[in-house]
Amino acid sequence: MAVEGRAGADAVFGSNEFISWGARSDVGLVRGHNEDSFLLQAPLFVVSDGMGGHAAGEVASSIAVETVGREAPATADDVLLGAAVESANRNVIEAAEQGIGKPGMGCTATAVIIEKNLLAVAHVGDSRAYVLREGTLVRITHDHSYVEELVDSGQITADEARTHPSRSIITRALGSDPDMYADHFSLEVNDGDRIILCSDGLSSMVPDSEIESLAVSSATPKQAADNLVAAALTAGGADNVTVVVVDILNDGQAEEARRRLFQGAASIACIILATLAVVALVALTFIRSEWYLGVNGTTVGLYRGMNAEFLGIPLGELVSTSAVELTDLPAAVRDQLEDGIRVENEEAGRAVIDSYHQQITAEKDRAAQTAETARSETEADGQDGGEQQ
Repeated sequence: MAVEGRAGADAVFGSNEFISWGARSDVGLVRGHNEDSFLLQAPLFVVSDGMGGHAAGEVASSIAVETVGREAPATADDVLLGAAVESANRNVIEAAEQGIGKPGMGCTATAVIIEKNLLAVAHVGDSRAYVLREGTLVRITHDHSYVEELVDSGQITADEARTHPSRSIITRALGSDPDMYADHFSLEVNDGDRIILCSDGLSSMVPDSEIESLAVSSATPKQAADNLVAAALTAGGADNVTVVVVDILNDGQAEEARRRLFQGAASIACIILATLAVVALVALTFIRSEWYLGVNGTTVGLYRGMNAEFLGIPLGELVSTSAVELTDLPAAVRDQLEDGIRVENEEAGRAVIDSYHQQITAEKDRAAQTAETARSETEADGQDGGEQQ
């Protein structure tokens, strides 16, 4: 049965970067007015089925969705979401006491908040929440109804419950008991999951197997909501029917994985940099502890560090010059100085330079003495030769 353009129908759809949604509510083919209410306040979604007759059920369900919409948490906290539903119960009771609606009016409430990969659920009554995952439909709420208790005890089957004469008896609802409590829980959802909320106008008319088939074959949430409402109408439309469908487009896990990967890479980079810094510090400390004698132009210099380069940067610095000329040193020493002669410390280096001074001075003294001796001998020989003549 076509659902577009029907009187007493309401359809809404929308999307954001994480989810897309579609909803349709229809008065059905038997009832004179629609007592269902729904709320699309992403990431919050609520379905409420009113009870209590004309001008009462819709009042109760309207109060329920308004209260939950106002008091629900901003995040997927099922405890706080359950508290919002319980607050709605008190508001429905107080409204009836104040003459708003009718005494005895009530409603169901099934609310969900979707926060990335977390689904928070709060539930009272026989409206339902399903999750469709990889083609399989799973009901995640438990009906608070007499026939559900019969199903739980094994007295009837789920299919028999849909047509049981006592199927309208609700064992827990908003609007009667001030101490009523809401079922609440959380579960994980993934990309591609489809969440379905509905009043019993769908679940009492269409078996879960057909709900699954229609949900799988519908491309968008709006199409799914339309097709499911159409199926309920085709099956007789004995009650108001409301369906809200939400698709998970982005559960945030890919983003979280990228964030963790970036954090891991950053941590590794920090560890590497810290290790390199420690190595560099150790190397610098070692280099600064080294001393050597080397070539400083035409003389011997005292250097701190190493006689080498790293990336074109000298690893040694000149600390002290000397008057020791390279030409005054043996060729073997000059060759060693080209490579750097390691010394223990600055004092040891200065001592070696002093020894070079002493050796050169001694060598020059010996050379001068030898020259003087040779000159004296030559003069003596000349004198001897003159006397003999």
